[in-house]
Amino acid sequence: MSCWMPGCPALSMCRGLASLPITFPERAKDLKTRLGILLHKPELGHGIGTSSKLLLGSRRRDSSREVLEWRESFDQLLKSKSGVNAFHTFLKTEFSEENLDFWLACEDFKKTRSKTKLASKANRIFEEFVQSEAPREVNIDHETREITRKNLSGATSACFNEAQAKTRTLMEKDSYPRFLKSASYQDMTKQATSRGTSKRSHT
Repeated sequence: MSCWMPGCPALSMCRGLASLPITFPERAKDLKTRLGILLHKPELGHGIGTSSKLLLGSRRRDSSREVLEWRESFDQLLKSKSGVNAFHTFLKTEFSEENLDFWLACEDFKKTRSKTKLASKANRIFEEFVQSEAPREVNIDHETREITRKNLSGATSACFNEAQAKTRTLMEKDSYPRFLKSASYQDMTKQATSRGTSKRSHT
């Protein structure tokens, strides 16, 4: 039975349905079409993905070669930024990272051009690494320590040369061989070697 009375709930519902926009299904269809076009266009992301993979592969080959070069000499290790980072991480496990930090501070110190900055940097490095009971005292002999102290009076870019050389020798003779034998470096060389083998098998 139809309802003609004013305020009837059934009549209100019918009117509500009738007032829905006709374009709603069309809009849904249009949205679906647009999504379909995007989903069926692999070329939109294909080029980017391919170039990224090539770049990543190139970086992996470079890093693999670097990792294997670290064992050739201590110089090769120090020339590599990632090598220095890996060596620093290892030294932390032996609580001797101050040796490398001092060596790096000396390398940065040598690049200083301003005489004023040279003097202030020299004092800061000496107080942190060289003087007796320094917070991060490096393992150098008393004579080298005193020579370095005297060098501060007329600070030049060479005033830490002797102390830096002693610290470098200590790392090269003592810490570096242990680093090469460490589990972390052995894992890195295995990964580098397997990447090289994989590359040859695909050529």
